[in-house]
Amino acid sequence: MATKIAAPLSVAREAQQLFFQIGMVQRTRVAAAFAELGLTFPQAHLLRLIDPERPMAMSALAELLVCDASNVTGVADRLEARGLVERRSGVDRRVKTLALTPAGVELRARVYELMSRPPDAILALSAADQRTLRDILRRAAEHLPRS
Repeated sequence: MATKIAAPLSVAREAQQLFFQIGMVQRTRVAAAFAELGLTFPQAHLLRLIDPERPMAMSALAELLVCDASNVTGVADRLEARGLVERRSGVDRRVKTLALTPAGVELRARVYELMSRPPDAILALSAADQRTLRDILRRAAEHLPRS
């Protein structure tokens, strides 16, 4: 019986695997930093999504977080208990929005900074390689669906 040789990975597939590997290491680092702030990753992500100037409907947050609205309720409950967000009624009183409190705005800035820090693997690249990577990713992002 002949041994079947696995087909080599396509360049795009290999790039995706490397992108995923770097992303998972980054997510672990960021989650540890969030834990020091007393936040879970979903809590921090929810804080980051809310514009300090505009409350956001909980249903819209569920769509952005790609989760069920009941999950947003649980995350919002914990953030509200810490005084970071407050529930408000929207124009339609059946629609609940979340707004950041002053403490939430302050913590959101720290979360945003942590989420914006490049992975160490990218920081280790030369400035020229970082620019090339940025330019390639910018071109790839042009193909993302518009929401």
